[in-house]
Amino acid sequence: MKNSQEILERESENIPKSSRIKYFDMVIDHGEGALIYDVEGNEYIDFLASASSANTGHCHPRIVQAIQEQATKLIHFTPAYYANEVTSSLLTRLANVAPGDFPKKVAVGTSGSDANDSMIKFSRGYTGRPYIICFSGAYHGSTYGSITLSGVSLNMSRKIGPLLPDIVKMPFPDTHKMRPNETEAEFVDRMWEAFLEPFENWLPVEEVAGVIIEGIQGDGGIIAAPKAYMEKLYAFTREHGIVFAVDEINQGFGRSGKMWSIDHFNIAPDLMSIGKSVASGMPFSALIGRTEILDSLDTPAHVFTTSGNPVCAAAAHATLDVINDEKLVERSARLGEIAKAFFQKMQTKYNFIGDVRMYGLDGGIDIVDEDGRPDPDATTKIIYKLFQLGVIMISLRGNILRFQPPLVITDEQLSQGLAKIEKAFEALNNNEIESPEKAQSIGW
Repeated sequence: MKNSQEILERESENIPKSSRIKYFDMVIDHGEGALIYDVEGNEYIDFLASASSANTGHCHPRIVQAIQEQATKLIHFTPAYYANEVTSSLLTRLANVAPGDFPKKVAVGTSGSDANDSMIKFSRGYTGRPYIICFSGAYHGSTYGSITLSGVSLNMSRKIGPLLPDIVKMPFPDTHKMRPNETEAEFVDRMWEAFLEPFENWLPVEEVAGVIIEGIQGDGGIIAAPKAYMEKLYAFTREHGIVFAVDEINQGFGRSGKMWSIDHFNIAPDLMSIGKSVASGMPFSALIGRTEILDSLDTPAHVFTTSGNPVCAAAAHATLDVINDEKLVERSARLGEIAKAFFQKMQTKYNFIGDVRMYGLDGGIDIVDEDGRPDPDATTKIIYKLFQLGVIMISLRGNILRFQPPLVITDEQLSQGLAKIEKAFEALNNNEIESPEKAQSIGW
């Protein structure tokens, strides 16, 4: 039998510190549906779904078959020069499944990071303007453009500047920032005043190319923008000829109980980036947007040798088939209500559970101390106990439990996993969990 520690020790000689967020020592061997297995044969219920890139679960047989069949025909020939049918037909399909009743085109890549870079490119190319607005708490990727857009960790800017110029970060309407006794309407008004302030002093609105936002922030804590704020933001972009762009990489493909997180706001974005689950974790990404915007740049402004890989495209076709045929969007909404009811019940039972946010199978659960402040130590203890119990869950922002199981998870598996979460909560309540080694270095 293989040994996890031996593999990790050997790997540590070659993997840089920047390439992995520290959690617990495990080497994954294989997966099936909502279950993963380590090299030592231990089984885990997956409540992370490979960072929401496995919405269809692990090794779905239809997706595996599509990959195998395409690999026997053509592994790759760059679409930068010649077309292949499987990738070409996928462009049409992605354009059709994106929100908005207007002509669209699709630019392909290999990662969510390059898809978000492309939003900067095309927004500037279309408008001829320099400034891009993004938001605090966002995670958009790790290439220089996308990391400049991000605002979730100092290590995404520390020692690597200067970053991309003319990127303006605005405060995201994070409901954690609501003041005591402040209504949501009052909070939205206050955040909107903060948004408008730069335009009164130093930021010419006529020089803003695009606004890039996550309808539901993923790594920022699974936090949805208030609908009234999003409506104000969208109306602002319409008034001033600004491209409205949405990052759906984490939240798309049924994750939030709707096909796209922006569907919660009944808004059709000008540009939309997708990745992660588009090909069930295979390296494929895309920017979908209005035809006139996607046609604003000429070749070779946005081509990559390995983008549009036909094996990945075949996986994406199969992924869309599975989402549709197995009604995974509807399943996410239904099972999300079960999970929401569970966490709300736990909220009444344990005083260390703060706010609970659940959108389909997409949840952020705050862990707090007796004064209601974030409690990263208790959060780490919970996810460590869950790891020991055979459940994979991680933390965000130090004190937020990230709940994102594969959408194919069975009712029984969900029930078993939630029961283990309750067991971990009870163990924390009884002070029965010892902190893991190097607890302070675990998580974001």
